[in-house]
Amino acid sequence: MAETTVAGLSLATVMAELAELDDPRARSVNEKHGDDHGVNLGKLRKLAKRLKTQQELARQLWDTDDTAARLLAILVCRPKSFERDELDSMLRQARVPKVHDWLVSYVAKKSPHTEELRLAWFTDPDPVVASAGWALTTDRVAKNPEGIDLAGLLDIIEAQMKDAPDRLQWAMNSCLARIGIDHAEHRARAIDIGERLRVLEDYPTPPNCTSPFAPVWIAEMVRRGHAT
Repeated sequence: MAETTVAGLSLATVMAELAELDDPRARSVNEKHGDDHGVNLGKLRKLAKRLKTQQELARQLWDTDDTAARLLAILVCRPKSFERDELDSMLRQARVPKVHDWLVSYVAKKSPHTEELRLAWFTDPDPVVASAGWALTTDRVAKNPEGIDLAGLLDIIEAQMKDAPDRLQWAMNSCLARIGIDHAEHRARAIDIGERLRVLEDYPTPPNCTSPFAPVWIAEMVRRGHAT
C-alpha cells in the first residue's frame, strides 16, 4: 500500500512516534492482561486527538498488525465508513483483548451494519467472535430492547455460560447483569441464574469498584437507582 501523508504525518512518522511512546513498564502491566503493547493509553489518546479523524491513515495503521497502531487506528477512524465485510474481517483479526474491546465499543457499535454483525457474530463458532455478538446484544438490551427475546437470552446463558471460554463467559455475564439491571420483570430470574452458576463470584475487585458477579452487580445498580 502506498504511504499517504495526511495532516503532515506519514504512516512511518506515526509509527516512529508510537515506538517512542513504548514504555517497558507499561508493556509489563499490559502483558498481564494479554495486551502486547507498551504505550500508555492516555498518551495514545493525546496522539489521536492531535491526528484527528483520518480514515485512510486508520486503515494503514490497522494493516501494520501492531497492537498500539491498531488501537490508534480505532481512535482516528471514521466508524461509519467501514463496510460490513471489512468490519467482520477486522473483528476476526482482533485477538488482543484491548483491540477487540475497543473495536466493538468504538467502531462496531457506531456502524450502520451493527445489527447485521450482531446477529452474525452472536452465533459464530469462534468464542472470541461470539463474545463480540454478545457485547452488541448487551448494548441492545440496555438501549433498544424491542425485538430482543430476553427470556431466550437467559435460557442460553443458563445453559452455556458456566462452561463458556473466558471472554465469551465474560460477555454472557455482562448480558445477564444488564438484563437484571434494566428489566425488572426478569430481575429475579437473572439473579437466580447468577447465584446458581456462581460465575465470577471470586473475581478480584478493587476497593470502591462493583463486583462483576451478577447478583452483586445487579443489586448495586438497583441500589444506586440505575435500574429501570
